[in-house]
Amino acid sequence: MAEYGFPGDTLCCVALTFDDLLRRARALPRDGRRAILGIAGSPGAGKSTLAQRLVRELNGTGERWVAYVPMDGFHLADAELERLGRRDRKGAPDTFDSAGYAALLRRLRDGTEADEVVYAPAFERELEQPLAGAIPVDPDARLVVTEGNYLLLDTGAWTRVRPLLDEVWFCAADEERRVRRLIARHERFGKSHEEAVAWVERSDERNAALVAATRDRADLVVPAEELT
Repeated sequence: MAEYGFPGDTLCCVALTFDDLLRRARALPRDGRRAILGIAGSPGAGKSTLAQRLVRELNGTGERWVAYVPMDGFHLADAELERLGRRDRKGAPDTFDSAGYAALLRRLRDGTEADEVVYAPAFERELEQPLAGAIPVDPDARLVVTEGNYLLLDTGAWTRVRPLLDEVWFCAADEERRVRRLIARHERFGKSHEEAVAWVERSDERNAALVAATRDRADLVVPAEELT
């Protein structure tokens, strides 16, 4: 059993299990309306792990009523980052198409024609590039789980995101483990150890501090124990 904090709550943390998280997510779609659950957190915090586990478990009965739409598909392409002079800080808030992400969430939330599939972009880790139209969201998906660093950011077009999410959960990872995970990820996709450490220290940790400051805007804080 892990400790889960509710931002702004002056009482003790509430003890919940992963099954409680499943029940909470399962209850979000109401009145026949599609719901969107956001999972936020710093780079390497375990957002994808938690989101994919939720989707896998919720769809475990065979009915695929939950879709997974990560924010990372809205990375700007490297060519555009080069043009803008932002390639060396890829992953910062202004290296994403935040307005496009918000527009997709609105389209998903407002609903579509009964037989219309909505296509979302993915992020191809091997190429380190976005991939258009890679994720189909079927019309019978009643819950969409989305995850990303900046779901709670209150600047620029990111401010359009939070009102479109029924709930946002914040991943509170163990910091040492989070940094080790980031370094290993960069190494896995081609950087030397020295390059990976330098990138984490220069870019990822700056973004992590920005994300950490948004924690109090979440509906629920999920601790490190449930992010492994």
